Amino acid sequence: MNKQARHFKIREILQRHSVENQHDLLQLLREQGMSVAQATLSRDCAELGLMRVRVNGSYRMVVPDDNAGRIIKGLVGIEVLSINANETTVIIRTLPGRAHGVGSYLDQLKSPLVLGTIAGDDTVLVIPASVHNISSLIAYIHSNLSKT
Repeated sequence: MNKQARHFKIREILQRHSVENQHDLLQLLREQGMSVAQATLSRDCAELGLMRVRVNGSYRMVVPDDNAGRIIKGLVGIEVLSINANETTVIIRTLPGRAHGVGSYLDQLKSPLVLGTIAGDDTVLVIPASVHNISSLIAYIHSNLSKT
């Protein structure tokens, strides 16, 4: 089964069942005749942006909707203190302990301008795909880390 079909099936399962974790999701996929490796499922979950939310005292995996994306963008934007760059890299300063979330958010956007990110406790190093596009990358980061 191809990735698109798997993603569709995962969304369908999450809408119909209360799934607490990847293990439970894997079991439900297998019950429906889908043979999926744990590593593949983990990548699928990341690509779909699945989140675990607390519902009535227990956790449930959900697919975020567009409104959730806007909320996350605003929350991530609040965590950013500054964005600075030189000719080769961009540095994002965050609240203490928040760099990983900001870096992960940027990675999930999958911009062709970003080669990758490295996050510490309060600093994210953004490595551009090309040093010739630093100004475009800075504008892109500002637009995606805005608080609105």
